[in-house]
Amino acid sequence: MKVIIAMSGGVDSSVAAYLLKKQGYEVTGLSFELWDKRDLKSSNVCCSVETIELAKSVAHNLGIEHYTVDVRDAFYRHVIENFCTSYIKGKTPNPCILCNKYIKFDFLLKKAKELGSELVATGHYARIEKNQRSAVSSQQSEKLKTQNSKLRTKFVTRHLLLKGVDLKKDQSYVLYVMTQEELSITIFPLGELTKETTRNIAKELGLATALRPESQEICFVGNEKYVDFIKAFSPESLQPGPIVDMEGRVIGEHKGIAFYTIGQRKRLGIPSLKPHYVTHIDRKKNAIVAGSKEDTVRKSFNVRELNWIAIDSLTSPIRAHAKIRSTMKEMPATISPAGDNKVLVQFDEPQWAPAPGQSAVFYDNDVVIGGGVIE
Repeated sequence: MKVIIAMSGGVDSSVAAYLLKKQGYEVTGLSFELWDKRDLKSSNVCCSVETIELAKSVAHNLGIEHYTVDVRDAFYRHVIENFCTSYIKGKTPNPCILCNKYIKFDFLLKKAKELGSELVATGHYARIEKNQRSAVSSQQSEKLKTQNSKLRTKFVTRHLLLKGVDLKKDQSYVLYVMTQEELSITIFPLGELTKETTRNIAKELGLATALRPESQEICFVGNEKYVDFIKAFSPESLQPGPIVDMEGRVIGEHKGIAFYTIGQRKRLGIPSLKPHYVTHIDRKKNAIVAGSKEDTVRKSFNVRELNWIAIDSLTSPIRAHAKIRSTMKEMPATISPAGDNKVLVQFDEPQWAPAPGQSAVFYDNDVVIGGGVIE
């Protein structure tokens, strides 16, 4: 069976390609030319010329075909422009989610059809279960048991997205935008492995990517600060304005709202004995609102642009665990329909700094129910 795998030039996709070949698949590697900035030389940037050459080298050593596809126009429209304009509007986007939604799986599927591949794959740490189990656990509350039992029968025929076994590396959060079509033909070879195991396999094989460090930066920003990137993208959009306290009194001046995100403490420049945090960004007034750390917590907020994986849609409240940034642990919450393709997320306990533009992803144990963008 033919499978085409996204190869970024990193250790994860390299080992994933090896494992697929070892399992008997006819494997083809595909790298994405994402960005025009050809001076990206950092060893931990995933879209540089260097990493594409690494991917080609690994593919050659594994004895598999390799292609490079130019997706620069689409990447600029869907990821870079969205990233910059979101910050300019006072929101905090996640470019990895945008890339998965608009670039990676879309172009993988297109190339798979072109080459006659039945399956696609990536090096993500996540798992997919097909027609094997319900996404509703037995631990749901008594109040919601009736609804959940109805949902259970609908889940049986769906393709479910699950966390990776290595919870420290789990990437299900950035994959919640996947569709049923994408899940139905996707393989995650690393889903059952730990990162340590992956590196050990790469070392044993002598792969050129075995010792490459983790990608830390935003791929198209590289070693720059993201604010400098946005300034170059749209210098006229960064206008100074007031920083006000919770009562509306001016206590400082900001450099432009794109420089700030909810919960931020640095670069406020407010003379005070106690630390200040960004609690709100008022784009209409071009103002930053600052308060105490306690002022940044929220117990509830709306989520829009929903994508459901374990269910068709949400018609009544359910209990779940919600995660509002990739690095946090998901926390118990009630998810309720709020009309107009929105839901209301109500945490049991207030959570620190949910930022508009970031994604909220809902879990039932290790199963991704769905998610969306925080308003």
